[in-house]
Amino acid sequence: MHDAGLDIAIIGITALLCQWGAWKARLPAILFLLIAGLILGPATGVLNPDALFGDLLFPLVSLAVAVILFEGSLTLNFKELGTISAVVRRMITVAAPVTWLIVAISTHFLFGLSWELSILFGALMVVTGPTVVTPLLRTVRPSERVANILRWEGIVIDPIGALLVVVVYEFIVTQSQGQAFSQSLFLFLEIIVVGLAIGAAAGFALGKVLSRRRLPEYLQNLATLSLLFLVFTVCNHLAEESGLLGVTVMGMWLGNMRGVHIHNILNFKENLTILFISGLFIILAARLPMEQLLSIFALAPLLLLLIIQFIARPVSVALATLRSNIKFRERILLGWIAPRGIVAAAVSALFALRLSEQGYAGAELLVPLTFAVILGTVIFQSATSRPLAKLLGIVEPEPRGVLILGANSVARTVGKALQQQDMPVLLSDSNWENIRAARMAGFKTFYGNPVSEFASQRLDLTGIGNLLAMSPLRELNVIAGMHFRNEFGIHRTFNVRTSADTNQSEKHQVSNQLKGLPLFNPDLTYAKLASLIHAGAEIKTTKLTDEFSFDDLRRQDPDAQLLFGINERGKLKPYLADEKFKPGAGWTILSLVREGRGAQTNNHSPNALAQE
Repeated sequence: MHDAGLDIAIIGITALLCQWGAWKARLPAILFLLIAGLILGPATGVLNPDALFGDLLFPLVSLAVAVILFEGSLTLNFKELGTISAVVRRMITVAAPVTWLIVAISTHFLFGLSWELSILFGALMVVTGPTVVTPLLRTVRPSERVANILRWEGIVIDPIGALLVVVVYEFIVTQSQGQAFSQSLFLFLEIIVVGLAIGAAAGFALGKVLSRRRLPEYLQNLATLSLLFLVFTVCNHLAEESGLLGVTVMGMWLGNMRGVHIHNILNFKENLTILFISGLFIILAARLPMEQLLSIFALAPLLLLLIIQFIARPVSVALATLRSNIKFRERILLGWIAPRGIVAAAVSALFALRLSEQGYAGAELLVPLTFAVILGTVIFQSATSRPLAKLLGIVEPEPRGVLILGANSVARTVGKALQQQDMPVLLSDSNWENIRAARMAGFKTFYGNPVSEFASQRLDLTGIGNLLAMSPLRELNVIAGMHFRNEFGIHRTFNVRTSADTNQSEKHQVSNQLKGLPLFNPDLTYAKLASLIHAGAEIKTTKLTDEFSFDDLRRQDPDAQLLFGINERGKLKPYLADEKFKPGAGWTILSLVREGRGAQTNNHSPNALAQE
């Protein structure tokens, strides 16, 4: 007899190792999860999901997919959708339908599937998603315009593509239940009306409860999850198969209501989605029979993958970018990068189960075909996209920009000084007032926690290669340092000291190898910086020359607080008390000087930073 507890523990530990490995390798986690599931299931027989879950498997998969779709639709902001570039809109409205058509026709003739199943599979293949695109972009580092187009395409197509698949599936089911087209159309409209009405009503009601603070904060996540499951169940009871549409509409409505703060809910749903995705893919991959697993490596799936990679995607991108200002080299890379991911795998598995139960011939092929495309696109594009981008000459140069944790007055002052030296600067903060002040000052900003799952999919780090953790909260600085030291490297991750750092004994200090390197002189804490700036201190810049050296600068104003050096190649070198700081001719030195004590160089007046 199988030990159910041991099997669940194996799934949990395997999911953790896969997510950690993907984080270290900067690759989509779905690749590791699917491979692990195939090893545990058909390859070794260690895991048998049908024996483990029995009749609960179908409801568990359904609820997991409902949570995944709700989380995706919760992030679809209609305001952002209206402001993105025309190219991104055409990627959704033109490229996606073209891909859908080409894949549906190819699937029908390659595998002999019915037109209904082929159209459903084609709808599945239009979804890329940020969970697979973002890690790939961090590895490839294409030009900013290409990265933004691909990132926004993945964000927007995720919920829209899922909704499209649900609608296609509902039409297939309703058509099979009636003997006449009119009856099928009526059932289809019934599903649409029920899903739209209940989903919108639930989203509106929950939004009102949250905006009027009728629930304490610690109950908001429980209320949202409970209502999500209720909407899914009630919709399916009133109109079979309308549940997924209902939860998707609920998320879209809630995410676009005014005055509703969903950040706590979104963070909870992100964590829950990681849990469900990790377990779901291992379980679904483990269910694949050996013959279906071997069929992935047959000629027909390979031909389908080649059609998607070399025909469907390039043709759709060419049409979407027609008469645009996108350069030809950028169009080539856009037509090359389109990995398939989480929504495609999860929804295909769910609908394959349902269609197989209803006797649709060929429905069992949906899962292995989807997995074949996912594995093929992720592996192939991960291996080739970076060399192709280099060949085309549209790779971002060495990232020298700065991500500043915090948008407070100290962070804005430092950021403005760096920005004046043509240094890309991105400020991140969870305080809206700080973010608003930063935007008014002309900064590029990210509103939210930069170490959240939401940020990992949407935080654009193009051109960014350094972290300056300048929050007054020591714990937040430490967490950011631990998170970004693997992104930028330990020698490009820095944090400002706080009063808590200076008042604690050494045995209570967090290691610099974890949190990053401490900035500036030991006595120049965040509180000291804030006090000096408030008292009128300014950040001055001095260009070193052969006639005016760093030693001359130090003799001229020994009380100046050294902050940064920027070498002749434009690379940032923060001043660290524990390391040697020997700038030479051609360097630019940024130092904090008290009001009225600016440093002077030969024929050079430093640029004073205007105070906020």
